[in-house]
Amino acid sequence: MSETRTLRDEALHLDAQDPLAAKRREFVLDDQTVYLDGNSLGALPTTVADRLEEVIRHEWGRLRIRSWTESGWWEASERVGDRIAPLIGAAPGQVVVSDSTSVNVFKAVVAAVRLAQSRDPGRDEILCDASTFPTDGYVASSAARMTGCALRALPPERIAAEAGPRTAVALVNHADYRTGQLHDLPGLTSALHQAGALTVWDLCHTAGALPVPLDAHRVDFAVGCTYKYLNGGPGAPAYLYVRRDHQPDFDSPLPGWNSHADPFGMTPDYTPAEGAGRGRVGTPDILSMLALEQALTVWDDVDLDAVRAKSLALGDLFLRAVEAYAPDGRLETVTPREHHRRGSQISLRCPDARQVMDKLIARGVVGDFRQPDVLRFGFTPLYTSYADAEQAARTLAEVLG
Repeated sequence: MSETRTLRDEALHLDAQDPLAAKRREFVLDDQTVYLDGNSLGALPTTVADRLEEVIRHEWGRLRIRSWTESGWWEASERVGDRIAPLIGAAPGQVVVSDSTSVNVFKAVVAAVRLAQSRDPGRDEILCDASTFPTDGYVASSAARMTGCALRALPPERIAAEAGPRTAVALVNHADYRTGQLHDLPGLTSALHQAGALTVWDLCHTAGALPVPLDAHRVDFAVGCTYKYLNGGPGAPAYLYVRRDHQPDFDSPLPGWNSHADPFGMTPDYTPAEGAGRGRVGTPDILSMLALEQALTVWDDVDLDAVRAKSLALGDLFLRAVEAYAPDGRLETVTPREHHRRGSQISLRCPDARQVMDKLIARGVVGDFRQPDVLRFGFTPLYTSYADAEQAARTLAEVLG
């Protein structure tokens, strides 16, 4: 029996045994496309369109302004935050949904510096993951200028050793967006705390793909988007996690009427609300917020350990198939093979990556390209099948060959 037949049969067998296989029916997908770009934009859950139509026709169309109270729009930021909380290992009351990831990174980093400096004025340094998504670096630089701090960009594996008595906060990605490498959240958080520093973790490429233990490891602040593995839709609002014991001292650099203790008092002086709600700023994006809320219902009966197990198994099968099918010397795997160092994507390097990805998409295999030479394939366990992984590797080999 050929290796292609063997791997294809293995994929079909794994799909037949997959405890998450039924979840695929809860997404709008087509059999002609292998969609491996959920780490950029998650697929549409089937119930979202009807929910949005209800919001538009009834809540906005008929109730209009009354929906802020009668339809629960006002409470949506915290209510949706509590839906996300178990997906990132947080107890209720610590996550607020609002604004974009970039805005929430700014809030978290500046607030963390202010908190650190209130305890020790000598802490005038921000450490930043040097391999971070560019916006995080831009925001960290702006936050450093605003707070009078020095900014140092370091490889994540050096941050623990470099943190010292001047370090106020470190901003780190849980997974590298290019390579899919998973960074050591428990170990790095502990090391930073031992140095007296605070942590801000960017969870964009991990929440919804694997368990994220924020409360268990006493992470200080975390941010993340909701349109990747959480399937909230393009431009869906992001979230901000503020550990409960930090909330009374959380001093947001972006105070707004929505986070005021008395938002309708319209007073000239700002008094922050209690709890994570002080992370709000202005009027929330209700249509996107409620689409996200509905999308999150697909997680109601999902075991995150099963999600992680499938994510790793999908990646393992894909790598084996790439090695079996692809011409020698055309690809280099840049994602760590070790499970404890891997997120939920596989990144491959090849010199003509842009052209290769264009040809893959034309053949119905949708991944993405990152400059200058990286092919990214995201495995979204709720709807990616093992047959998808094998077919993607086979099509990649055909394109390369």
